[in-house]
Amino acid sequence: MVANEVKIVLPPSISEEEAKILLAIKLYEVGKVSLGQAAKISGYSNRSFMEMLGRDRIPVFAYAAEELVLEVEL
Repeated sequence: MVANEVKIVLPPSISEEEAKILLAIKLYEVGKVSLGQAAKISGYSNRSFMEMLGRDRIPVFAYAAEELVLEVEL
């Protein structure tokens, strides 16, 4: 897969690191990237990225109600 590189101008109140984290979280939240890809974008390990998701109350594993019931029954 070929990577895309984007250059943006941020206001002084937003650091490059913060922008990467916010972008990674949003891309993961809407299903555009996997957990591993989002962690890489953010510059953090998978574990650290999962902790960030938890702090923002974003589920690491998103199940539909029916899927969750089936998973629990197994």
